[in-house]
Amino acid sequence: MIINGNTELIAHIGFPTHAFKAPMIYNPWFERCKVNAVVVPMGCRPEDFPIFLRSLFKLSNIRGALITMPHKIMTVGLLDEVSPTAAIAGSCNAVRLSPEGKLQGDMFDGEGFVRGLLRKGCVLQGARVLVVGCGGVGSAIAASLAAAGISAIALFDPFEASQSGLAQRLQKHYPVLEVSTGSNDPAGFDVVVNATPMGMNVGDPMPMDVSRIAPQTFVGEVVMKSEMTAFLDAAKARGCRFQIGTDMLFEQIPAYLEYFGLPSTTPEELRAVATLSY
Repeated sequence: MIINGNTELIAHIGFPTHAFKAPMIYNPWFERCKVNAVVVPMGCRPEDFPIFLRSLFKLSNIRGALITMPHKIMTVGLLDEVSPTAAIAGSCNAVRLSPEGKLQGDMFDGEGFVRGLLRKGCVLQGARVLVVGCGGVGSAIAASLAAAGISAIALFDPFEASQSGLAQRLQKHYPVLEVSTGSNDPAGFDVVVNATPMGMNVGDPMPMDVSRIAPQTFVGEVVMKSEMTAFLDAAKARGCRFQIGTDMLFEQIPAYLEYFGLPSTTPEELRAVATLSY
């Protein structure tokens, strides 16, 4: 690809020492489909980020920005408009410029998770869901599940402030949603989500009592370091349908593309051309 002033730029902004993985997924697909766009990794220190973000959108060919840690939380307070999902999550990983010149932000970690469930035939409308882990990714998933029409959500986190804060934000934006906190018992739920690093390896403590998960329950995982974690292996042994962590990553990319107004694609097409390996 020849990059010039007409090439649409998508900045991938993180800490200078981060391994930037997005270009290895997006750019091979752009090149194959002859989309005149490129994802460019940009390292930025937290103290420089507020000025840098605003300056970035002065470029004439900037299409958007992908935001990664440690900037996701800070980004919310720097924008003119944020989606309900980003407000609930308390973090933002996508920024674009509106036609009126306002910086808008959204969060797609949870959208990728939800799209993956729906593509696998999981029914979310009216479902009862347990989310264990109320940090950044758990909050994003909870927000997107609420937007998908679930009827009830139970939140569990060892840090009381994390689960109660998320519960309050969910109830503010979705007042009819039944929200509870304080228990990681998976019995009676249609979907259970592990949004923690627990249960990654054999012998690790599990995020919940797997023996209490019903075989008809759909189980989701966010860990990406290994495809099948010990937790997912245990859920599979009980007969549960499940979703691996990397599905969330590949499912959210089409949502990003749509948000930035670029031609979309499918997770399968992205996996076929990606130069990223796990």
